[in-house]
Amino acid sequence: MVAVIEMENVYKTFQIPHEVHTTLAERVLSILRPMSYERLEALCGVSVTIEQGEFVGLIGRNGSGKSTLLKLMAGLLVPDSGTCRIRGTMCELLELGLGFNPELTVRENVALYASILGYPRSELDSRIEGAIGFADLERFKDVKLKSLSTGMHIRLGFATALQADSDILLLDEILAVGDGEFQEKCIGTFHDQKRRGKTIVLVSHDLTQVETFCDRVILFDQGKVVDSGPPRAIISHYQELLSGGRKKTGSTAG
Repeated sequence: MVAVIEMENVYKTFQIPHEVHTTLAERVLSILRPMSYERLEALCGVSVTIEQGEFVGLIGRNGSGKSTLLKLMAGLLVPDSGTCRIRGTMCELLELGLGFNPELTVRENVALYASILGYPRSELDSRIEGAIGFADLERFKDVKLKSLSTGMHIRLGFATALQADSDILLLDEILAVGDGEFQEKCIGTFHDQKRRGKTIVLVSHDLTQVETFCDRVILFDQGKVVDSGPPRAIISHYQELLSGGRKKTGSTAG
């Protein structure tokens, strides 16, 4: 098999300010005293290889580094050190509808987003209509986006991104969008993507969906990869970590 994603010894840290200055007086006073920061080590020497056609799940507690790694894969962040190699075209569903304009209509927004995602010119109109149909927004296609609910907005972003041709899909908690009927559509789409040999990387806290879809699962904890392997075994390891964390917290509080 061909490795399409290779992350080698990747480190990523963030500087988090202890104070946030909102008024002019606070900003002037801040010049007279140094700002203090907290150093957050989001990823500590992470190495991950994903092969063509794999459906890989990334799991772990909040703040364990999963979403940071996904953003590095997408090129939205740059590592402090280490290497990130991607082979093939990519579509990242991380911040749905990020390029949307609330003053434009639903159809105008899909057309705008389509230009960013690179829809084929010969299929532009049909794919725009396909995205609107998938999101169940045909009745609202000439309505300004600002008039839609948050759920409709998210569904439209997801449906628009799915119409793009790409070798790799990066998904961050994407299966949480929409109602049950819309989620069934998403699940059907992922089955189709797997049959077509697409490479998919999914960050999710829904362990049932991770076990259902993923060929392999990678477990993160405190910015490091602590385990990798078949879904059921890795999910069991994760549940042990969660159980241990709760016991430790409970004994400390007592």
